[in-house]
Amino acid sequence: MFVFTDQPSLANQFIAELRDVSLQKDRLRFRRNLERLGELMAYEISKILPHQVVRVQTPLGTSTTQLLLQQPVLATILRASLPFHQGFLNYFDKAENAFIGAYRGYHANDDEFEIAMDYMASPDLSGKTVILMDPMLATGRSLEKVYHALLRYGIPAQTHIAAVIASPEGIRYVREQMPQCHLWLGAIDDRLDEHFYIVPGLGDAGDLAFGEKL
Repeated sequence: MFVFTDQPSLANQFIAELRDVSLQKDRLRFRRNLERLGELMAYEISKILPHQVVRVQTPLGTSTTQLLLQQPVLATILRASLPFHQGFLNYFDKAENAFIGAYRGYHANDDEFEIAMDYMASPDLSGKTVILMDPMLATGRSLEKVYHALLRYGIPAQTHIAAVIASPEGIRYVREQMPQCHLWLGAIDDRLDEHFYIVPGLGDAGDLAFGEKL
């Protein structure tokens, strides 16, 4: 498991700005910081992906370097993940993409919820690397449901889960239900509250990025 806040870096600044209530009204800045974190995380993940040695012709000779053997598939849970996804796409700029509409459907008593999923578009995933992203890893239930729904499009060679903020409960759930997946996180927070929101968290990432929904 990789966690940005385990060591000092610019990622800590971007995460702090995402959390800061005095800055959250600036939606452009909020989206840009999600995008920046996606870029940084894409870079870190790229270090462990398969590479191949290639020769590049220069005006004065040839150079040898290592390039990605295959671009990953970027799988995004709508809508909060869109800026985060863009950061990954800026770096994996030839990647195929999958998009999933998944959200919480609350019960009347507001203490339990089901995961509703009403849209999915994906390329063939057979034998490929998949990066499944969602800025907030709260309970882990939506990620688990989305992951197993994606398997109808083929069994990936490896799957990476990327999130900006995670709860200990969500991490445990993902490790229990999807032990084959690698976790890449911005920060690990204290806990979930009684309504399954991450504390201290940052609020509703989708609303902060795009405006409140009805």
